[in-house]
Amino acid sequence: MQNYIIRVEEAVQKYRDRDGQMRTVLNNINLRVRRGEFLTVVGPTGCGKSTLLRLILGSEVPFSGKVMVNDVEVKEPSRDRGIVFQKYSLYENRTVRENVMLGLELEQFTIFEPYFRPIKCRRKRKEFREKADIYLERVGLLRHADKHPHQLSGGMRQRAAIAQAMVMQPEVLLMDEPFGALDIGTREAMQVFVLEQWQKDHQTIIFVTHDLEEAIFIGSRIVVLSQYYSDDDGGSTTTHGSMIVKDVQVPWPLPRPTDVKHTKEFNELMMSIRREGLDPDYLQNIKDFDLSHEDAAWWNGGMGWAN
Repeated sequence: MQNYIIRVEEAVQKYRDRDGQMRTVLNNINLRVRRGEFLTVVGPTGCGKSTLLRLILGSEVPFSGKVMVNDVEVKEPSRDRGIVFQKYSLYENRTVRENVMLGLELEQFTIFEPYFRPIKCRRKRKEFREKADIYLERVGLLRHADKHPHQLSGGMRQRAAIAQAMVMQPEVLLMDEPFGALDIGTREAMQVFVLEQWQKDHQTIIFVTHDLEEAIFIGSRIVVLSQYYSDDDGGSTTTHGSMIVKDVQVPWPLPRPTDVKHTKEFNELMMSIRREGLDPDYLQNIKDFDLSHEDAAWWNGGMGWAN
């Protein structure tokens, strides 16, 4: 049996709209992710990329199907899964170090513990401070540890948010368009930074982005979610929910130099993703999805999906 840390099996997610009708967002999602993989997810606006992350995180459960992490069905969030959002999860009234320590403190202390066990809390806080400083040094922010978030640049705040997630040492790090608000130069620097951190830890990362260039550059594997496809009868299924229409290995080993973005092969891959996943006028049939990655689920005609 392969070493899959994440398995999403025939997951469907539906929400009730304003008219009380059930609307399908994700349709029959099958995904297997190996330990230490760097997976990027792209797709049109509203296709359910963030919904997929929430299912893996455990902040939502699927309407049907299931999500497994380490062969245990996900029912709620757990410290083995951390998440970094585009909007920095930092409190302005706390220093950078205190923000990084926050998760450790919340996990360890009850609201009354500092009053009833002050010596234990002081000892633990010293341990948390030392651990936070290790991660702040890794992200290049140790000399800014006593500053408050408003005193940092956008890229520095995002590095602090990444340290905040990493200090909990989750097995899986989920990243939901973390660089979307950054300028181009800072964004490329952060892409290189995340790859450097992944190379050190080989943590399992699932990275959602709307930027195709970014997705190809940082991912070892790319998954394309889309509501633009057709069924066996050739009809449009844009109201049936998004499916994985493309699941492929990115051909260059990680980490890769930034100049790979300017190669012919890189741009051809980007064009194929744009056509097959983002073009509402290109409705490829469900049987024609490019699911060439060795761990992808594929369509077996009338037998349905196979692994």
